[in-house]
Amino acid sequence: MKSVRDWVFSQLLASSRQLSGNGNFFHGGPTDEEFDDQARTSSLIAPPVLVDAGCSSDMNQDNRRYSTSQQVPVEDPSPHNQNTDDKMMDPLVKIEDLQVKFLRLLQRFGQSQDNILAVKVLYRLHLATLIRAGESDMKMVNLRSDRTRAIAREQEAAGIPDLDFSIRILVLGKTGVGKSATINSIFDQTKTETDAFQPATDCIREVKGSVNGIEVTFIDTPGFLPSCVRNVKRNRKIMLSVKKFIRRSPPDIVLYFERLDLISMGFSDFPLLKLMTEVFGTAIWFNTILVMTHSSSTLPEGSSGYPFSYESYVTQCTDLVQQSIHQAVSDARLENQVLLVENHPQCRRNVKGEQILPNGQIWKSRFLLLCICTKVLGDANALLGFRDNIELGPLGNTRVPSMPHLLSSFLRHRSLSSPSEAENEIDEILASEIDEEDEYDQLPPIKILKKSQFERLSKSQKKSYLDELDYREILYFKKQLKEESRRRKENKLSKEECLPNDSTPDEQTSSEAVMLPDMVVPPSFDPDCLSYRYRCLVTSDQWLVRPVLDLQGWDHDVGFDGINLETAVEIKRNVFASIAGQITKDKHDFNIHSESAAAYVDPEGPTYCIGLDVQSSGKDMIYTVHGNTKLRNFKHNVTDCGVSLTSFGNKNYVGAKLEDSLLVGKRLKLVMNAGRMGGSGQVAYGGSFEAILRGADYPVWNDNISLTMTALSFNKEVVLTGGFQSEFRPIRGLNMSVNANLNSRKMGQVCIKLNSPAHMEIALLAVFSIFRGLLRRKAAENRSTEALETG
Repeated sequence: MKSVRDWVFSQLLASSRQLSGNGNFFHGGPTDEEFDDQARTSSLIAPPVLVDAGCSSDMNQDNRRYSTSQQVPVEDPSPHNQNTDDKMMDPLVKIEDLQVKFLRLLQRFGQSQDNILAVKVLYRLHLATLIRAGESDMKMVNLRSDRTRAIAREQEAAGIPDLDFSIRILVLGKTGVGKSATINSIFDQTKTETDAFQPATDCIREVKGSVNGIEVTFIDTPGFLPSCVRNVKRNRKIMLSVKKFIRRSPPDIVLYFERLDLISMGFSDFPLLKLMTEVFGTAIWFNTILVMTHSSSTLPEGSSGYPFSYESYVTQCTDLVQQSIHQAVSDARLENQVLLVENHPQCRRNVKGEQILPNGQIWKSRFLLLCICTKVLGDANALLGFRDNIELGPLGNTRVPSMPHLLSSFLRHRSLSSPSEAENEIDEILASEIDEEDEYDQLPPIKILKKSQFERLSKSQKKSYLDELDYREILYFKKQLKEESRRRKENKLSKEECLPNDSTPDEQTSSEAVMLPDMVVPPSFDPDCLSYRYRCLVTSDQWLVRPVLDLQGWDHDVGFDGINLETAVEIKRNVFASIAGQITKDKHDFNIHSESAAAYVDPEGPTYCIGLDVQSSGKDMIYTVHGNTKLRNFKHNVTDCGVSLTSFGNKNYVGAKLEDSLLVGKRLKLVMNAGRMGGSGQVAYGGSFEAILRGADYPVWNDNISLTMTALSFNKEVVLTGGFQSEFRPIRGLNMSVNANLNSRKMGQVCIKLNSPAHMEIALLAVFSIFRGLLRRKAAENRSTEALETG
């Protein structure tokens, strides 16, 4: 139900947002510029225009000034008498009375309840009422909605009670577009002066009257001058005076006028619309109706030499004005209603004397219907408290990172305690074999056969010979690993025995710089090879800086727009730091991805690590600060406790995890973890269990089988995922990698990779697949071409 509620909020507010005093449109504090212009704008405000006896009294008008901000008691449409105080406390009853009023207005103006605008208003009122009603009141709401139609017919036929409904309309637009003439056409009498050659309205005034028993008040304003630099000050002065005037009694509807016959492809009122948005605020556009005057003028000719069709020309012109409004408010979600108006005395009329447009529309009836619908939705919005749920303007950072993805990344993150942590794990595995005598030295010598001698062997002899070579190779690599592990321990002991002030000859003499291999440069028309531009040196300062080559760059260009930086140093004893990152920059985009960490390793205690990750995401940056502590409970058991803080835009996400790894023997490793990630009112929980079985020849060969089970809980939904990963050598000279996973949503993937320097049939399979794919694409293109030709 929450999603339906949000949708109704948006519909109510987007169609008819009540221009209440909560926004900066009406009750914002006066700015310094308003105080400066206060004396000058006072001359623009005139007293209300006196009306005839058909209009309401001044006392009633004073009471109606605050009708949009105060709750007015309504008459009880039911035959039973109810307490007025109870009705004031029940907004649903007020909405029911508002529906009755709306249906009575439709009958009074001869509008059908099946009209598209009327149907939308009734539907949104019904949905809003269902949201406010409790589950026990659902049936009552449905009965009320069916009863309101009968009540409206009875009250309108009897004329009792009186229809208490009034509309306040603010009129804005450039000078000479027909604002005052439209007011006179609505009342069918001259209420304001008009002039075809000069501005007729020089001050703000209220024009009051009655249309079919409905009290309508227009706030006529001086016209704005055309958009240019010298007119900005004058237009701002008029807008500030209007803003000061309507602060006392906010309007229900705003009419913005434009001339349909003067709009062309070069139309650009963006500066004026932007100034209106700055002065009044974006709230002014919620209840604004675009009024196009001179709608019966002669249509211009199109590119073909014939006049435009009326509907296409109107659509083109209104789209231009709407696009300018979108640019002014920096939001394309706003859609304003459009009203076509013609005030010329020679305008075509029907048998009833009503002015009609070239498309057959009676513009005055549509004007009243639009105003009534907007007013009713605005009142319902105020009664139910659906205010300030939507704001116009540039969209903020609506992108929200996936909470399960953040949690999964945090659980998979493995922070290195030191640059040699991977080597330390291998040293522990080989520690039990270092003191033993090497098997490789005990092997008898073997004669290496030539190719011709190998070919003369039988199949079984070839297999035995190759197996013997593989066995000796494994023993030789294992011997090398043991020697490297022994040297690392000796160097570590020698460093601990040396005093801090002592320096060895190796430290005094720096090693020579080593040049990295040349980068692969894409083909170029240059006669010389450009690889010298990208050559890098590795020195003893432990900093590695390399350019990032752009393979899709222009010819004769430098070819790289970024750099890659890596370093891992020991700051002092048992304190390590590492930085790795890449930065790319061009004329439009800036991307950065870096990971930095610092760790303190206590030889007899825990290990503490803290890190900072920075990553760009479009125009936003993602910052992640993480820290963890590793505790070695037993020789082959390590517990890791970690926390993280991720910042994305103006939202923060906090995570915590607990991980425990257990090494069983030399080949089996068990890893279990559990964590939580929360932020922005959302929380995700997850955990995983992983079992890794290494090959018998580890660490010489990295053969392994890994089984993983993961559980993630988010928004009361649990997703289970099982994974399988393996790397092994099925036959000699062939490496195979298998990766598969499947979750509880019946979604998964299987990936198989083969790598071999000897078996060419693998490459032939790839070539066959590519060739088959090209043939399928060619056949699809031929079928589409034949379909176009036959069609």
